Amino acid sequence: MKIAVGGIHTECSTYSPLLQTIDDFNVTRGTALQDQLGLDADHFADATFAPLFHARSLPGGPVSPDCYRTFKSQFLTELEAALPLDGVLLIMHGAMHVPGLEDVEGDWISAVRRLVGPEIPIAVSYDLHGNVTQKIVDQIDIFCAYRTAPHIDVRETHLRAAGNLLDQLRGGPRRMVAWAPVPVLHPGEKTSTADEPARSLYAGLPEFDRRPGVCDANLMVGYVWADSGRTTAAAVVTGSQPEAAAKAAEEIASSYWANRARFAFGVPAKPLAECLSDAEAATTAPFILADSGDNPTGGGVGDRTDVLKAWLERGLTGAVFAGIADPDATGTAWAAGDGETVRISIGGAFGSDCPRLTANVTVKRSAGSEGSREVLVEIGGNLLVLTERRRPFHKLDDFRRFGIEPGNVRYLIVKSGYLSPELSPLANPARMALTDGAVNQDIRALTNLHRPTPSYPFQSRFDWEPLARVSARASGV
Repeated sequence: MKIAVGGIHTECSTYSPLLQTIDDFNVTRGTALQDQLGLDADHFADATFAPLFHARSLPGGPVSPDCYRTFKSQFLTELEAALPLDGVLLIMHGAMHVPGLEDVEGDWISAVRRLVGPEIPIAVSYDLHGNVTQKIVDQIDIFCAYRTAPHIDVRETHLRAAGNLLDQLRGGPRRMVAWAPVPVLHPGEKTSTADEPARSLYAGLPEFDRRPGVCDANLMVGYVWADSGRTTAAAVVTGSQPEAAAKAAEEIASSYWANRARFAFGVPAKPLAECLSDAEAATTAPFILADSGDNPTGGGVGDRTDVLKAWLERGLTGAVFAGIADPDATGTAWAAGDGETVRISIGGAFGSDCPRLTANVTVKRSAGSEGSREVLVEIGGNLLVLTERRRPFHKLDDFRRFGIEPGNVRYLIVKSGYLSPELSPLANPARMALTDGAVNQDIRALTNLHRPTPSYPFQSRFDWEPLARVSARASGV
């Protein structure tokens, strides 16, 4: 059995001033892609995988139309060259936005369907923060999405999708997809599966998998920072019996709707000024502060200086800021060299509307290479990591490369929403600052021109009952 594998994966805030281009994507090919996805002989001895490519970028702003067309054309060319095939496994996200194209993943998947024809089963792997449409559901046979946020089951999700596909190809029951959109849009920071009610909702999904006629149950939070007509939460169920899949989708959707008002931030979330007051009063460490509005893993830009400026104005010291993306400031500090003092200006390097901060800094340590340079500097009794490229600091090694042990610092300020699995256990305590940016947590204040109406919490006084819809490919199942 020969299965083509590949796709495109990014998350796009329509409130970001940044336009993503080809240079923003990392492309994985061939055996490296197959290894990354865990598609090894131990799991699939009877399958031959034809890995094409997977293009993935750090979440950010919309993707330029030229960039999207280039990747799509290249993917279809490579897919055609791989024919004949027995199946296709697409590794997607679901929250990509291209100006002028309403349903990007629907466009990509539909093009794949037209090329391989109606008989070849297509399985997709999604991020739970992706958006789903009827156009997508009508093209696919198998849908599997992450069940954790933060995402610690990425490889397991790929294997679920591949396993369902292989089971069907081996003679198992033919799959189809049913889904039930839910008019709720919460940010990821309120729907972490580490906290209730998401913890219980997601823990219950495997129970649906064991029902007759149901193969894989999914709850999609959706992506709130895209002002688009397709943004919605949804229950999406892969099944072998349309009625059973639809019933499961409606039950999952009803549970999410019933809990809609219970979702809350997992750590104290406050305006920036209150967070800084909490930092001043803290007697334990490390005090970890998340700059949520500029979180690059959620679609934020990562170039804002609001928190740093307010911190310095209060005269606070002893913090590690990681990091602020500014190619010019990074280059200036890099050129000065370790131990030198240099004057830099930072803020808004990628288009964010934020304060521009000018200060003398002392260069402490440099890392990386041309195009991905990073410099640790001292500023006002604090440490700041300047970066040439946008990036998160979510892993311990991100700090250790600069000689910083995160668990031993007094204050740690990161551009994040919920804290990563490596940083969260260190927080003593944690706070999330409700800051400005492309992923502002005050979602009811966002410009809201295209989202479906009504949607909670943009509107709150309306009744709703789930109504599952099945794939056009359900006939014959």
